[in-house]
Amino acid sequence: MTAQLIDGNALARQVRAEVAHRVEALKSHGVQPHLVVILVGEDPASQVYTRNKVADSEQTGLGATLERYPADMAEADLLARIAALNADPAVHGILVQLPLPRHMDSSSVIEAIAPAKDVDGFHVASAGALMVGQPGFRPCTPYGCMKMLESIGMRDLRGKHAVVIGRSNIVGKPMAMMLLAANATVTMCHSGTPDLAALTRQADVVVAAVGKRKVLTADMVKPGAVVIDVGMNRDEQGKLCGDVDFDGVKQVAGWITPVPGGVGPMTRAMLLVNTIEAAERTLA
Repeated sequence: MTAQLIDGNALARQVRAEVAHRVEALKSHGVQPHLVVILVGEDPASQVYTRNKVADSEQTGLGATLERYPADMAEADLLARIAALNADPAVHGILVQLPLPRHMDSSSVIEAIAPAKDVDGFHVASAGALMVGQPGFRPCTPYGCMKMLESIGMRDLRGKHAVVIGRSNIVGKPMAMMLLAANATVTMCHSGTPDLAALTRQADVVVAAVGKRKVLTADMVKPGAVVIDVGMNRDEQGKLCGDVDFDGVKQVAGWITPVPGGVGPMTRAMLLVNTIEAAERTLA
């Protein structure tokens, strides 16, 4: 068996096309959706991520502004800027690129964003809404993973066992909540799990999100399982790779996401979905 690829680039293009249609519908009602991305400091990876997010937005007709500030910006000044954006009716989504400089408290900054404009889905109000099944913004990476599952006909996971490797607030925990909402039976695994392989071998769906190379190998995968690789690492040659031993696992799994070209493009695409939804809510 050789696994079929879930092409994140192709699916992201479809999502962006759908967003573009929704942008035009909003413009017909006099609303120009607008995302503001804030970058503090000169982190090279963050510079690339923010440029890509703005480019994706502009491609769909969604307005996007990148605000860049020096690494020594005072936290109070950043909070004041966020407050001004919260109060601006022309701004529908606010994203503060992480990581922030060490002198800033990321939690305080994220919590300063109005929940109605929290298109990253990181605010505690967004997390709470997800927990109890109420409307709110979903974190973009797990949201993108769910769209990938839907794209292969796995919208309802009733009767399926899903294993999530990783318990971060950004991916692991919300991923588990979304899988539960899709009726999966969910097991969360992490650094304190004693026999990871015993659990992953039972799984119909495995989501690997720990930031560690080859955390999932072929002998740990049930034949025909769906494997979603959220990891972003570098191998010995400096080549981008995920958490999954791709070459081995693809010989066992039924479906697998590549790295690059898998979850990453979908993460960016779901940011656009959250932003357009935020703008649509202003008409409700």
